[in-house]
Amino acid sequence: MSYSLYLFDFDYTLVNSEEGILKCFRLTLDQYHLPQVPDDVICKTIGLPMEEAVHIITGYEDAARIDAFIEDYRALADRYMTPGTHFFPETLPVLRALRDRGASIGIISSKTRSRIEEKFAETGTRDLIDRIIGIEDVKTPKPSPEGIEAALRAFALPKAQTLYIGDSVVDAGAAQNAGVAFAAVCTGTTPAAAFAPYPHAAILDDLRGLRTLAVGVPCRPLRPITEADSIDGRQAED
Repeated sequence: MSYSLYLFDFDYTLVNSEEGILKCFRLTLDQYHLPQVPDDVICKTIGLPMEEAVHIITGYEDAARIDAFIEDYRALADRYMTPGTHFFPETLPVLRALRDRGASIGIISSKTRSRIEEKFAETGTRDLIDRIIGIEDVKTPKPSPEGIEAALRAFALPKAQTLYIGDSVVDAGAAQNAGVAFAAVCTGTTPAAAFAPYPHAAILDDLRGLRTLAVGVPCRPLRPITEADSIDGRQAED
């Protein structure tokens, strides 16, 4: 069956946001007189809920300290995040090709909806996306299926016609928990081999593979994926 609904993760799936995220974390670490950490440590937190990312990068345990750090980080993100976030070269052409086929397109991300909308508005391409579900629109982040399930309700399309595309095993887990087909893209920090244990329609080098991926592959029933199963590739960032 051909897919009618394509749901995408955002960071490392549609865009490379390393520049903006690294800058904001480095400036905030300096504000708090904390030691800098290697780039790869920060990059591996891209897509994680901010509270978790800050805990990993700063070592903070206290929720109030984490919240304060996030508040100052977001003030910097208002200035630097969108200019430091770049669509992959294949992103907009692939989205346009899917749109030309008549597909519905959504984004399910642990990034804030407003930040995602800002990037599409900056490039004048907001018309390529029908619906964005951000971290503020769900109670539980991926691998919870909540965001995908909300999109299914909004589009009123069956699971069998839906493909979710992401760059991490958290995305794979969210798709599995929602009962929709999954396509992995290896444009983030998660290696292709990490996706092999998860139900998947394809493991692609990048989004260009979607142009020839027309037939869905049913998800085989496995136990639900929890956050404890996700080590390197979990999902969300401002």
